[in-house]
Amino acid sequence: MTSHREKLSVVEKVGYGLGDTAANFIFQTMVMFQLVFYTDTFGITAAAAGTLLVVVRIWDAIFDPIMGAVADRTSTRWGKFRPWVLWTAVPFGIMGFLTFVTPDLSPIGKLIYAYGTYIVLMAVYSANNLPYSALSGVMTGDLGERTSLSSYRFVCAMIAQLVIQGLALPMVHHFGQGDSAKGYQYTIGIFSALAVVLFFITFATTRERIQPAPDQTASTRQHFADLGKNGPWIAMSVLTFILFITLSMRGSVVLYYFKYYVGRENLFSLFNVLGTTATIIGIFFSKGLALRYGKRNVFIGGLAGTALFTAVFLPLPPSAVTLMFAAEILRQFVYGFTIPLLWAMMADVADYSEWKNRRRATGIVFSAIVFALKAGLGFGGAITAYVLAHYGYLPNVDQTAGALAGIRYTMSIFPAITFAICAACLFFYSIDKEAEIRIADELAERRRGFQPAVES
Repeated sequence: MTSHREKLSVVEKVGYGLGDTAANFIFQTMVMFQLVFYTDTFGITAAAAGTLLVVVRIWDAIFDPIMGAVADRTSTRWGKFRPWVLWTAVPFGIMGFLTFVTPDLSPIGKLIYAYGTYIVLMAVYSANNLPYSALSGVMTGDLGERTSLSSYRFVCAMIAQLVIQGLALPMVHHFGQGDSAKGYQYTIGIFSALAVVLFFITFATTRERIQPAPDQTASTRQHFADLGKNGPWIAMSVLTFILFITLSMRGSVVLYYFKYYVGRENLFSLFNVLGTTATIIGIFFSKGLALRYGKRNVFIGGLAGTALFTAVFLPLPPSAVTLMFAAEILRQFVYGFTIPLLWAMMADVADYSEWKNRRRATGIVFSAIVFALKAGLGFGGAITAYVLAHYGYLPNVDQTAGALAGIRYTMSIFPAITFAICAACLFFYSIDKEAEIRIADELAERRRGFQPAVES
C-alpha cells in the first residue's frame, strides 16, 4: 500500500487549490466574457474573433508539448513543477490584464493587438498551468489523497468562478459607468493582481514527493512514443478536448442568451452564481462516489446527467425563468461530480505510463491535457462565434429570429450532444477501480528506496 508520508495536510491542499483560484480569475473571465468582449466592446466581428481563437490554437499545438518536455527536464531544489508556478505568476497577471485592454488603434491595429496579447497569454498559461497540473501527480501517490487534492483544487476553482460570474459584470458596469472598455480594464486588473498573490501562496505551501527513478534515461522522443501506445491517455485527451469545447461553447453564449433571448441581462450573474454553488455542492460528493464506484463510472454518470439537463433548455420560452434556473442548478450539481475526477484520472494515467513503461514523464503526460483544454477553450469560443455569425448575429441590436435560434441551440442541444460524446469516450478508458489500486501499490513498491528529499 502507499505510505502514510504521502498524506497531505489541509494547509497544503488549500494552498495547492488556491493556484486554481488564481488561474480561474483569468480562465473563467476568458470563458464567460472573452468573445462578448471582443465583439461588443473591443470592436471586432464575431467571425474575426472566431478566427483569432482558432489561430492561437495552432500556436498552442507547438508550444504545449515543448513546455511539457521542459517541465520534465527542470531540476531545482524546489522540484520540477513548483518553480514554474513562481516564475510565471507575475507574467500571467500582466498578460491577463493586457488581453482585456482596449487600445485606441485602427481596426487593423486592434486585431494585431488582440492576436499578440492572446498568443502571449496562452503561452504563459501553458508555462504556468501545465506544471501546476502536473504538480498534483507528484505531491502524493495515495489514490484517496489524490482525489481529495483534486476536490480541494476545484472547490477553490469554483470559488473563483463564483466571483467572476457574480461580480465581474457588475464591476464592469461600476468601474465603466457606461464605458465597458474602461470597466473591463479595471475589473480584470483587480483579478489579475489577486491571481499573482495566490500563485505565490501555492508555491510556498506545496511540496513534490514523487520523483522519477534516478536511472531513468529515456529521451523526450521516447516519452512521446509511449503516449501513442497509452490507451487511457488517448481516451482522456480526446475527452478533454471535446469537454472544453463544450464548456467554452456554452459558457461564452450565456450572456448572449440572457441579453438577447431572455431580455433580462440582469439575471446573468445570479444564474451563474446559483449554478456554480450547485457545482461546489456536487464536488463534495465526488470523492465518496469515486471511492465507491470508481472514477470512470462516476464520470460517465455525471456527464450523462449534464447532457440531459443541458438539453432541457431547448424548448424553454423566454418567460420560463424559473425553469431555466432549476435546470441549471440540477445541471451544475451533477456536473460537479466530474470536476475533480478529470485531473485525478490524468495523474492516474501518468502512473499507468510509469507502471507500463518503467519511465515517468508527468509533465509530458499533462501537457496533453493542458493542450486539449486550451484547444477546446479556443475552438469552443470559435464555434460559438461562427454559429452566431452563421445565424446572422449583430452586436448591440435587436436580434433576428434566426440569430436567436443560433443562441438557443448553442445554449442547449449543441453542448448536450458533445457532453454525451464525452461520456462515450470514457468507455475506452481502461483504468478501472481495481487497476488503480494495483498500479498504485506496485509503483509504491518500486519507489521505495530511491526517493530523494526535495527542499521546501
